[in-house]
Amino acid sequence: MIDMFFEPILKFLGVHAKFIIGVVVNIILIWGISSIIDIFSKNIDKKLRQKNSDSPLLNLLPVLSKILKAVIVFLLLAGFLQSFGYNVTSLIAGFGITGLAVGFAAKEAIGNVFGSVGLLADRVYKIGDYIKFNGYEGFVENINLRSTTIRTLEGFVVNVPNNQLSNEEITNVSMANSRRIDITVDVEYGTSNEKLDTARRILKEIAEESPTILDNVEVFFDNLAASSIQVRVVAYTREVSWAKYVHIKSNIIKQIITRYREEGIEFAFPSTSVYMAKEKLQLTKTVK
Repeated sequence: MIDMFFEPILKFLGVHAKFIIGVVVNIILIWGISSIIDIFSKNIDKKLRQKNSDSPLLNLLPVLSKILKAVIVFLLLAGFLQSFGYNVTSLIAGFGITGLAVGFAAKEAIGNVFGSVGLLADRVYKIGDYIKFNGYEGFVENINLRSTTIRTLEGFVVNVPNNQLSNEEITNVSMANSRRIDITVDVEYGTSNEKLDTARRILKEIAEESPTILDNVEVFFDNLAASSIQVRVVAYTREVSWAKYVHIKSNIIKQIITRYREEGIEFAFPSTSVYMAKEKLQLTKTVK
C-alpha cells in the first residue's frame, strides 16, 4: 500500500529531477543575490549619510534596489527557461504584446512607479518629513514604488498613490528654516492709552525674551474690531517640528495671559452695546 502511494511520487521526481533542482537553485540564487543587494544598499546608505545626509541618492536607493532585484529575477528566470529548451526570444516578444495590453489596463500602477521616481529624484520629501497636501498633513512613514504612507496628527495612516502626489502641491514643513508665530490679542475698548501701550510692550518683551524666537519681532495694533482693539505679534521660531512649535506658541500665550492679568488689562469678548437716546415724549389728548 505504501509502495503504491510513493511510487508515482518517486517516478515524478525521477522524470523532473533536473527541473526541480533548477527551480531550487534559482530560488537560492534569488534569495542570495537579494540579500547581497540589501547589504550593499545599506552600506551605501550609511556612507552617504556620513558624507552628505541631503544626497538625493538616499531617496532613490530603495527604489533602485527594488528595480535591480526585479531585473535579476527576470534574467534568472529567462536563463532557466532557456536551459530547458524554451525560446526566450518568443516569450519576450509575447510579453511585449501582452505588456501593451497590460500597460493600458495598469496605467495607474505604472504612473505610480514613475511618480515615485520623480518625487524621490526631485527630493520633494523623505521618510520622517512632515508634509502638507490636499487637506492632509502628517509624517512620512514609508515610500515604495506604488504609494507613500502618511501618519496624520490624529494617528491615522493614509496611503496615497505616488501618481497622485506627483501632481499635488506639497508643502514640506520639515525643510523650512523657521516657522511663523502669529498671535492676535483682543482687549476692551475701555482700555486706557497707557494700558494699550503696556499691552503692546508686553507682547514684544515676551517674544524677544524667548530663546527660540528669531530677530525682527513685529508688534502692532492690527484692527478695530466690532467689540475689541486687536493687538498682534508676529515672530519666527527656529523650531520647525510641529510638536516643538505648538509648545513654544502655547508658552507664549500663557505668558501673555499672566502678564495681562498682572497689569489689569482686560481681554475682550464678543459683545453688543445698546445706546438708548433720551427723547421728550409729548402726549396729545384728543377731545371729542
